[in-house]
Amino acid sequence: MKDGAEWGAAVLRVRRVAYAGAIVMIGAVGCSASAQTTPTPTPSASATGSVSATPTATVTRKPILVELSPAKVTAGETSKVWILANCPVPSGGPAHTGTATSKAFINGVSLTTAPTSSTATPAPTGTAAGNPWVRGEAQVSGTVKRGTYLVEVKCDGTNDTGKATLRVVSATADTSDDSSTKAPTKAPRAGGGGTFGKDVDEGSGMPVGGVLVGAAVLAAAGLLIKRRVRG
Repeated sequence: MKDGAEWGAAVLRVRRVAYAGAIVMIGAVGCSASAQTTPTPTPSASATGSVSATPTATVTRKPILVELSPAKVTAGETSKVWILANCPVPSGGPAHTGTATSKAFINGVSLTTAPTSSTATPAPTGTAAGNPWVRGEAQVSGTVKRGTYLVEVKCDGTNDTGKATLRVVSATADTSDDSSTKAPTKAPRAGGGGTFGKDVDEGSGMPVGGVLVGAAVLAAAGLLIKRRVRG
């Protein structure tokens, strides 16, 4: 009996050891699995509201100087006008040119670098801002009516702009006001001392019929006097 009790106790101890080992193995596997699991990140709060952008400062360019030669032409005549513009020299390769447009011009005009010689005609009269001038010649049609017309210039390389005003006026000798071409309002007076052949003055109150009747009465009276004298 003693041997059986000892054997049972030994078996019980073996089972306990086995159970303890199984528990330790399960705990180790669980710790390893939790160590390999990637933790879920905690969502961060997003900032609300919009950030306003800083406004960009805009640089306003001054208009360039534009001159016309001549600045006045005669209506009814085909004329030519020089346009001179003080365009800045562009940097980076574009040519130093410009373009002029106006309702008074037959076509748009290309402006190229003007000669720097002091004897060049036409020469600008205004004060330049250290920039060379460009120029071109425009044609004004004889059908353009009298009035003022805006001439706009754009510098091709820098996009600078400027304006000038062209005047289209009537001719100095206006035939519509020439008194030599008007018809006379009264017939010319005939020579001689009598009343026959004279035109009637518009300021006189006697009508033409009264003049004729008076002449007839005088003629009849004269004829009657002659007959009495003869009788």
